[in-house]
Amino acid sequence: MQEENFSPEESLHLIQSMIDRAKTNISDNRFYFLLWGWYVFFAISTQFLLKVVLHYPKHYIVWWGVSPAVLVTIWYGRKHSRTSHRTYVGDSMGYLWMGIGISFFVLSFIISNFQKEGSLPAYPFFIMFYGLGTFVSGKILQFKPLVIGGIINWLLACACIFVSYDYQLLLAAAAIITSYIIPGHLLKKHS
Repeated sequence: MQEENFSPEESLHLIQSMIDRAKTNISDNRFYFLLWGWYVFFAISTQFLLKVVLHYPKHYIVWWGVSPAVLVTIWYGRKHSRTSHRTYVGDSMGYLWMGIGISFFVLSFIISNFQKEGSLPAYPFFIMFYGLGTFVSGKILQFKPLVIGGIINWLLACACIFVSYDYQLLLAAAAIITSYIIPGHLLKKHS
């Protein structure tokens, strides 16, 4: 088997074409950013209303609705995996977000099992993970709104130490807007 030698210009062109194809795939799949962005935004907002305004003790029940969102994600992913081109960059992005999703579930499990009274501050960690995923995605795709959303999320995660758990919910809602919803809508224009 003979190995092909690329000039530096050809190598850069090949890498750029792979990034461009991944950008198109991500733009086509902005569905995930918008599905999860809007779901999480409404869940956090509803949890805030249940906890702070209505003083409902089981305010966390809004997160039981995550199962339909997971099922829709799986269905959509399977449906579109047959028609889209696989790339190294696209696969890497998928693994990044799969790892972050698993981290959310692990963190939720750990916190729910160590919770004694009141609420443990999970939201700074969730916001930090939102920031990590969007920052790395933005850098890989060379898409500034995701990078900016990631940086804003890290700042919001730090700001959580200055507010109570109740108001960390609002910071988390702001984090979702800046890291998922706004970039998700802008991805269509980016392709």
